[in-house]
This record gives sequence, structure tokens and C-alpha cells, in this order.
Amino acid sequence: MRIGVPKEIKVHEYRVGLLPASVREAVAHGHEVLVETGAAVRLGFFDDDFRGAGAKIVDTAHEVFGKADLIVKVKEPQPLEIAMLRPGQILFTYLHLAPDRAQTEGLLDAGVKAIAYETVTDARGRLPLLAPMSEVAGRMAVQVGAHCLEMEQGGRGMLLGGVAGVPPAKVVVLGGGVAGSNAVRTAVGIEANVTCIDIRIERLYELDQWFGAALDTVYATRQAVEEYLRDADLVIGAALQPGASAPRIISRELVQDMKRGSVIVDISIDQGGISETSRPTTHAEPTYIEEGVVHYCVTNMPGAVARTSTQALNNATLPFVLALADVGAVEALRADPHLRDGLNVYKGMLTHRAVAEALAMPFVDAAEAINA
Repeated sequence: MRIGVPKEIKVHEYRVGLLPASVREAVAHGHEVLVETGAAVRLGFFDDDFRGAGAKIVDTAHEVFGKADLIVKVKEPQPLEIAMLRPGQILFTYLHLAPDRAQTEGLLDAGVKAIAYETVTDARGRLPLLAPMSEVAGRMAVQVGAHCLEMEQGGRGMLLGGVAGVPPAKVVVLGGGVAGSNAVRTAVGIEANVTCIDIRIERLYELDQWFGAALDTVYATRQAVEEYLRDADLVIGAALQPGASAPRIISRELVQDMKRGSVIVDISIDQGGISETSRPTTHAEPTYIEEGVVHYCVTNMPGAVARTSTQALNNATLPFVLALADVGAVEALRADPHLRDGLNVYKGMLTHRAVAEALAMPFVDAAEAINA
């Protein structure tokens, strides 16, 4: 199969779908890999590195999209890229369709087979291709939150860990999954005052066992969320409903009641965000202030640490890339129900129930669509 790797064009996105080591594996499986020139130069991987791994370097994204059977990306296709997709082509990348009707309609019209990293599952119901980026985003959330708390950023002027004689900042993490638990881990390491709120008692028990007295765990009720957020200095939104829009946990009225200069870092913004006041931002302009609260809502947070996150992502996606290329999309999707969970769009049909419900659009079961 011919695999295409275009250069990412989303603002300040430096990750790449395949690194040279992954290209070498694909070539060893007998596949041809086309890589757009300069696709990973900001990561320190140059065209010669890809050539050495067996890739063919091409000059434009048009050539990649025009010739490849399988497109491997990182971020959702931008309008220019959607226009280059061909009927029957396989697109393997993060999609986050639930809050994005325009992209969804574009992929449906393109007639592609679009598989979303974020809804591929494993035998335990986890999200193995979302997990590495959630890990990065969770750890980053504390870093950027600490920066946003500085006076020059509009924050309260607080050091997360405090100093002798001065109490630490209060960090509240909404959601104890992969992103949330990594945010907790980092915030606890800085010696902040950390609370994690989640609706899953079993998850709170696990977090309590891991972090002990360094972490307060709280069951998610409306009253608990309101009480803890009013007193928080940094709130990290890490709630997730796979494939669906993120739950709107924070109302505008609650943001109005938060401390002036406090910070919301909304990791869930890819799926629409957990606050009524959240709106997507970029690394070029990552923050804004609303209701007196600093908001950081960058939709591709791991792109800021692109070398680390690309390596982690390639480790997770490569087996699926090889499966798709070795036997083709139809056979790979039939053989692996976990990969099939990642199928969001198939030849003009919307095949992920949570996405269809979020957008109020017709849904076709993935297995039925493949066999139609």
C-alpha cells in the first residue's frame, strides 16, 4: 500500500504522522511511504532521515494526498486538506468530530474511510491512541497553568508550590482519567494543594491509593464542583466522554464566582470544552480572560512539546498503521473490533454513535457499513 505523510498545517503544530523509525517498519512490510518535504524538520528529523528509512520525499501536500491510499496525520484535516481527499481513501488521525459539524460534513462528502485515533479502543475499553497525548496534556496543563497564574499573564500572582510560610496554590482537577491523573501527578510533585473530582468511585479509590494524603479525592456532585471551584486557584478540565462532546461541568455563573485571576486550563477543549466560557485557542494566542478568569484552551496542547509527543504517539499508532496497510482497511476493520471502534466515517456514512448523537446526524453501525 502507498502511505502518505503530509506536513501538518494547523497553527503551531509540529508533530508528524510517522517518524523515520516508523517509516522503516512500513517499508520493511513492503509498503511505499510518501513524506512531504520538511514534514518533521522542526523536530530535528530531516528529509535525508526519511530517505534513509526508505521513504520517498515529495514536494507538496497535493502530491501526498493525490497518490497515497492511506493518509497518516496527527491533527484533524483542515479545510484545504479535506478538499484534497479522495473517495475511498483511508484517513488515520485525530478527528474530534463531535463539536465540529463542518469537518464531519466535509469528510462525509469526501467519501473517505476516516478512523479517529481518539475512539480506537483496547480489550479493557481504554483508548490506547488517545492515552499518550492525554498523558502529555495532563502534565503540560500544570506547567501552563503555573505560567498563567503569573501576574503578567493576568493571573493571581501565585507560585503553585508556595514557599516556607506561604501556603501553596489550590489546584482542582476535574476528571481522574489519563489526563487528569497525570495532571494530579505533576501538581502533587510541585507540592500544590491538589483535589481531584470524578464521578467514578472506583477511580477515586485508585487515585487515593496512589497518592495518599498528598491528594484529596471528591465525588462529583454539582455542590462539590461549585464549592471547590470557587476556592480554586487553578482548575484543570480533563473530563472525557469517548467520541462525544465533553460534559459542560462549569457554568458561566460559576466562572463569575471564581477568584479574580484564577486559571482554567481546559484539556477537554478538543471535544468542545468543560466550561461555558471555553473557546478554542492556538499556541499563537493561547489565553484570554473572561469573567476575570484566565482561560487556556489550546486544542493541540501536545504540539508544544512535539518531539516527545510524536515519539509517544508513533509508539501507539504504528501497529494499527501496519495492520491497515498490510491487509487493507476493510479486512483490518473486520478483523479488529477495537480498530473498528475508531471508524467515524465510512464512504459517506457516520459510523460512531456518540458523534452522531452529538451532531444529531444519521448513524450507521460500523460493521454494517463495512459489509454494505
